[in-house]
Amino acid sequence: MTHDTQEDQDHLVAVVGMAGRFPGAPDVERFWENLLAARETVTVLPDRADPAHPDFVPAYGVLEDAGDFDAAYFGLSAHDALITDPQQRLLLECAHEALERAGHGGVDRPVTGVYVGAGGNGYAEAVRARSDEMPFLDEWRLRQATAPDFAATRIAYHLDLTGPAMTVQTACSTSLVAVHLAVQALLNGECDLALAGGATVAPHVPAMRYTPGGIVAADGHCRAFDADSDGTVAASAVGVVVLRPLADALADGDHVHAVIRGSAVNNDGRHKAGFTAPSVVGQAEVVRTAHEVAGIDPREVGYVEAHGTGTALGDPIEVAALTRAFGSGEGRQAPCLIGSVKTNIGHADAAAGVTGFIKTVLSVEHGVVPATLHYRRPNPAVDFTTSSFEVSGTTRAWPTDGHRIAGVNAVGVGGTNAHVVLEQAPHREESAPSTRHRLLLVSGRTPAAAEAAADCLADHLAAHPGTHLGDAAWTLQDGRTHHAHRRFVVASGTQDAVSALRGRATTCVAGALSDAELVFMYPGQGGQHVGMAAGLYDGEPAFRRSLDELADAVTGSLGVDLRDVLYPRTDAERAGAAERLATMEVGQPAVFAVQYATTRLLDSWGLRPTAVTGHSLGAYAAACAAGVFAPADAARLVAERGRLLGTVPAGAMAAVRLPEEEVLGLLPADLTVGAVNGPGQCTVTGPAASVARFVQVLTDRGSEARVLRIATAGHSPLVDPVTRVFAEAVEALPRERPTLPVLSDTTGAWADQEAVRTSRYWVRHMREPVRFGEALDTLFGDPDRVLVDVGPGRTLATLTRQHAAYDSKQAVVRLAPHPAEEASETAVLLAGVGEMWARGAHPDFAALQGDGPRRRIALPTYPFERRRHLVPPPVPATPAAAAPAPSAAASATTAEPASALPTEAAAPPGVPAPEGPPVLQAVLTAFGQALGYPDIDPRDGLFDLGGDSLTATKLAAWAGSTFRVTVKASDVLRFQTPSAFAALIEERRAGAPTQAKENPAS
Repeated sequence: MTHDTQEDQDHLVAVVGMAGRFPGAPDVERFWENLLAARETVTVLPDRADPAHPDFVPAYGVLEDAGDFDAAYFGLSAHDALITDPQQRLLLECAHEALERAGHGGVDRPVTGVYVGAGGNGYAEAVRARSDEMPFLDEWRLRQATAPDFAATRIAYHLDLTGPAMTVQTACSTSLVAVHLAVQALLNGECDLALAGGATVAPHVPAMRYTPGGIVAADGHCRAFDADSDGTVAASAVGVVVLRPLADALADGDHVHAVIRGSAVNNDGRHKAGFTAPSVVGQAEVVRTAHEVAGIDPREVGYVEAHGTGTALGDPIEVAALTRAFGSGEGRQAPCLIGSVKTNIGHADAAAGVTGFIKTVLSVEHGVVPATLHYRRPNPAVDFTTSSFEVSGTTRAWPTDGHRIAGVNAVGVGGTNAHVVLEQAPHREESAPSTRHRLLLVSGRTPAAAEAAADCLADHLAAHPGTHLGDAAWTLQDGRTHHAHRRFVVASGTQDAVSALRGRATTCVAGALSDAELVFMYPGQGGQHVGMAAGLYDGEPAFRRSLDELADAVTGSLGVDLRDVLYPRTDAERAGAAERLATMEVGQPAVFAVQYATTRLLDSWGLRPTAVTGHSLGAYAAACAAGVFAPADAARLVAERGRLLGTVPAGAMAAVRLPEEEVLGLLPADLTVGAVNGPGQCTVTGPAASVARFVQVLTDRGSEARVLRIATAGHSPLVDPVTRVFAEAVEALPRERPTLPVLSDTTGAWADQEAVRTSRYWVRHMREPVRFGEALDTLFGDPDRVLVDVGPGRTLATLTRQHAAYDSKQAVVRLAPHPAEEASETAVLLAGVGEMWARGAHPDFAALQGDGPRRRIALPTYPFERRRHLVPPPVPATPAAAAPAPSAAASATTAEPASALPTEAAAPPGVPAPEGPPVLQAVLTAFGQALGYPDIDPRDGLFDLGGDSLTATKLAAWAGSTFRVTVKASDVLRFQTPSAFAALIEERRAGAPTQAKENPAS
């Protein structure tokens, strides 16, 4: 079954991402490793293996660190994290991870629905038992934090998902029913992407009692289908999968783990012995229906992941139902294997179905059926002899060489049954090998998280050296949320990427995610060289098209094709090309063409300047970028400018590292200052011989000076004879008002929009000194600007960093290598794009990737910075518990005080404030209790600490009753900091008008 046509794919749904927490496995990869190694990851509980208490089961499928959570990442206060059910917190984290693993963790994901469920775990009762230590907690807040009703909507809210969000509750079949509902929503067009799954998380290991003939095994081992089966063992687990219509997944480059061919859900009704009993009729019918929906013959199914609880009643009925649905084994080439993941991790109740689903997806994907543990001989009550089934007692390869199809079965107490048919994903060609440089991005809400993300990515690439770097780059660019603290590397292979990620060489941290203001700076002549931007010309179609356009525009007037000069084909041609490129006539249009083509390439990648400036010749590329000149007209004007400058008497220019005032006092009569690039950086210009002598004089006196590679005396009286002809050339061209602000390098100020269109502006620009240092003074006025040296070379980036007013916080980006630097132009340009992104720019990553196929792959997900947030369990009312229980603050956590319950209660609503503490101290205490932080700074903002409008309502009520003043929630939201809120209270107590300073964030 290849599903090559749209019609074949219309009713199919792809599994494109998975995430979970399982006993002994913090993620799906470790879970699969454990299954392949036939590990039982149920935890033995020695304190319960007590002969004196034989009725307690000595094992449980423990979920490590179930009480840990990154509250700040999801914008929750420590208090809200503490009272929120760990099941819902872990579902939220797993939903986030599943989307990232699917490559849809960015903000532009398709419309996404949520279908999840959770079991009961007593956490609400534990919180309620400590409510006297939490004066700002009420019953509504507690219910909203713990009731299963909010499991799906909590995910939708925090992850900004706008499709349907439904909580599913069908006991043990919950999460597989959630998968079915998600499939139906996708096929019905209710959403384009869907999260489905469930959670059962016991925050504290429960004491499970053994009842002969009951569901729990006495020794804590689940022996599904075995003669010694005695029941199951309870477990905690969380699983979430990401589903998408197959056609969309294939078209969008998603990684398809497996395909859902069909699914069905029903209920037993009264066809059973009692409400809690299973039914052969109901289970058989749901399997038959799923097969019909999937359009398969049962004989095509190679494996069934059964509910498989190992109970005396459940296993025989389940196999009988499957046998009725599948028929006998007659006509099969091999038996259909059957197994149960509960023998590995235990029974995860509401998460059991999705756990078996994830196991089966991996089995279908990899062609391996893991062992069902503890199976030695068949349960005599299970009739395997007349069935199609054989228990997979050992890990083995898929039982057929053909197309892999499997079923997943789930049964819920109360009779809701679910069955899903999975099949192998369509074959897809691997991404073609590539040595292109790629931009890899990582980010975090904190600097530490960004570093951890880089480490995780480096470890992953080191462990998977065959990873296609283009696929990895696309997944990180388009499939992740880009947080404030950002890192990037540019690499052409996985080893390069690993070294760069671990080298910490390209750390870029932004304090906020405001849109970057990109100022493109275009240097003048001097950085040109043969082969300039050859990598871009060869590898980037947008660059090639633009350069070709300009080369064609000036070939007639130059008498030479710029492409032959820039990119000669032989060594013999190279020498001649270098000579031509050194002339004003050819060098100037060549530099302009490369600058314009680079600008167009960046534009095609979604990177457009908010303002432009240039240095001498560079002003023409800046004006062209701003729309003053049409590109071809600008190229011809630059060529004419170069021709005219080539006719003036032989001249030269030299860089001098001295202040302008000092240079003016030393200059001979025939030299002038041609440029002032900073307080101590000038350029002198004039006749070549005089320039050379002046440089020697300065060198002899110990001053730094050097002759530039410019064969004319620009910006000097020597150009006066050609200004009239040049003015006529400008007047002959159409000129438009600039669409962007243009910073004049003649005045150092923003150019008048009308003036920049006049020939006088451009004649003055050619004749008068360049004052780029003053232009930099203007740009440095806004530290949020990103100053981008478009190149060639890195002249302006260097001048900017050498300027006396430069602050290292000012972002300066270069896009081209130095002529003497052995570096790939593409790599340097991509690094520049990375720096712009790190400062808040928004590249069009699809365009950046190019025209080839883009694939999303599973990569490390966000490195949550978890802290412990867990309320202790209620103390049993037994004689042994007569001693005073430890305080919640002491037992909630020892390492992380933010998780602790408050130890000193502020006056609850209605109780007068104590006489001693000032208002601010009382407010700080109240904020701390309401938000769950023991140390609140008077300048901290309510929202910054995870507060919300409900918190504001509580604080307003507290303040009103405590201080006998009228305070509304809107006041708290307006005066968000404790200092501002305390000032408001003081003034209202005094009857004075409010003068408190509002929080700037409000």
